[in-house]
Amino acid sequence: MRVNVDKVLLNIALNLSAHLATDEHYQTLIDGVEAVFPCDASALFVLDHHGFLTPVAVKGLSAAVLGRRFFPKAHPRLATIMASKQPVRFDAHSELPDPFDGLLLNEEVSIDVHDCLGCSLYVDEQLVGVLTLDSLTVGAFDDIDSVAIETFAALAAATVRNIAQFNALKLQNKKQQSLNETLIQQARSQQNEMIGFSPEMAQLKTNISTVAQSDYAVLISGETGTGKELVAHAIHAQSHRADKAMIYVNCAALPENLAESELFGHVKGAFTGANSHRAGKFELADGGTLFLDEIGELPLLLQAKLLRVLQQGDVQRVGSDKHHHVDVRIIAATNRDLTQEITLGSFRADLYHRLNVFPIAVPPLRQRLSDIPVMAGYLLEKVRLQFNVPNLHINPKALRSLENQPWLGNIRELEHSLTRAALRAIQEGQQTITLVHFDNEFSSIDVKNTSNLFPENSQSMRELVESYQKQLIHHSYEKMDKNWSKAAQFLQMDRGNLYRMGKKFQIH
Repeated sequence: MRVNVDKVLLNIALNLSAHLATDEHYQTLIDGVEAVFPCDASALFVLDHHGFLTPVAVKGLSAAVLGRRFFPKAHPRLATIMASKQPVRFDAHSELPDPFDGLLLNEEVSIDVHDCLGCSLYVDEQLVGVLTLDSLTVGAFDDIDSVAIETFAALAAATVRNIAQFNALKLQNKKQQSLNETLIQQARSQQNEMIGFSPEMAQLKTNISTVAQSDYAVLISGETGTGKELVAHAIHAQSHRADKAMIYVNCAALPENLAESELFGHVKGAFTGANSHRAGKFELADGGTLFLDEIGELPLLLQAKLLRVLQQGDVQRVGSDKHHHVDVRIIAATNRDLTQEITLGSFRADLYHRLNVFPIAVPPLRQRLSDIPVMAGYLLEKVRLQFNVPNLHINPKALRSLENQPWLGNIRELEHSLTRAALRAIQEGQQTITLVHFDNEFSSIDVKNTSNLFPENSQSMRELVESYQKQLIHHSYEKMDKNWSKAAQFLQMDRGNLYRMGKKFQIH
C-alpha cells in the first residue's frame, strides 16, 4: 500500500454526501484506487439498462475511453467480472483479450503482457457497474488484500447509487421508485450526445439549462458543423414542452414560391396544386417548439410575415381570412453574423431583436480542442458497432495530431476524417488507427500558395470571405463536371444551399 488506506477511504466516504458534480464523485473514487493499489490504469463503468458498460471515470487511460460503450459479450474479461461477485484476477498469461489494449497513456509501453483485476459492483443484489485495475507489473495484484478491494467496490457501488438517486431527483421524479428504476433513470440522464468536458462545453450546457425551462426565444449562433441543432434539441428536451413536438424547418431549403405555405399552411384552392387544406409548421408545432435553422437565409418578405406571427401569436393560412392562435416556442439558428446582415439590409432588425432574447454561441471545435479525445472515442463507436470491431481505437500520436488541427468544418469534419481513417484501418485488418490511415489529411498548408488570400491593404472581412466562397464554389463546380449535386457532396453541404450561393455569385 502506498498511502494511508483509512484516510483515502474516509475521503471517499465523505464525498458521498458532498455537493460535487457527478464526474467529480466518480473521479475521486478512481483517484483513491490509484493511490492505494499498485496499478498503472483503472476504470469505473456504470451498467445501463441496455446491458452496456459506460466508462464514467478513468486513470492512466486515454480520454477517448470516456466516449465509448462496452458490450460485455464482445469483451470476455468484462463479462467474466460481471458474472462473479468476488474480485477476479487475470494474470499476464490470460488468453482473454483486454478491452484497454493500446489505450494506455504511455504509448511507448506495450500492454500485451500485464496483470488485471476486476470487481463487479452490487447494490442490494442489483449489478450496477464494474471496476477494473491494470498493471504493467506481472503479479502486481497477487498479494492484494481481498477485504481492501471489496471495500473499494462497496464504496464504488454506493457512489453509483447516490448519483443515480440525485439525478432522479433532478429529473423531478417524485414518485417512490425501486432501486432498479432509480438506476434506469440514472442511465437515461447520462445519455447525452453533447460530448465534452472543456470549460467551453460546460458553459454551453449551463446556458442551455438556464433558458430551457422558460418560453423565451433563443438564437443559436455558430459555425457550420458545430452542433447547433444538437443545442436546439437539448433546449427542447429540458423544457416543459419536451412531451410535445419539436418541428424542424430549414429556412435555406424553403422553396421561394411555397415558403409561406410551408410555414403557415394553406386552404384548398389557395393556389394551383392546393388540392386540400394543409396545416403549416407553426400549427404542427402548437404547444411545442419550432426550430428555424439557417434563419439568416429567410427572404425579407417572409421575415416580415414571420415577425407578425411572433408578435401576435396568430397564423393565417394562405388563401384564408381566418386566424389561428398558436402557442409555439421559437428556437432559431444561424452561421451568419445577423448584425452585419442588418447593416447590409438583408435581415430585419426588429425580427433579430424578437429572436435574440437569449443568445447562445456554440464554440467552434478549435476553441475546445481538449474535448477531442473523448469525442474521438464517441464518434468511433458507430464504426465499432457497424463493423463489429469492439477494440478499434486511435493511436495516441494520431490523437495528438487531431488536437493540433484547425478543424474548419468543426465536429462534422472531425467525424468524417475519423470515419475515413477507421475504414482504412479496418480494410488493412488493423484495430489501431494511426497517422498513416488519415492519408496525409494533416499535411501542413503551403502558405505560398495561399498568399493571395491575405490582403495587403485593409478590406472588409465579409468581402474577403465571400471572395473565397466564390472561388471555392467555382472550383468544386468545375471539379465535379458542373454537377451541383456532386459539388454539394464534395463540399459536404446541402445541394439547395450550394445552388443558391452559386446563383448569388453568378456561377452558372
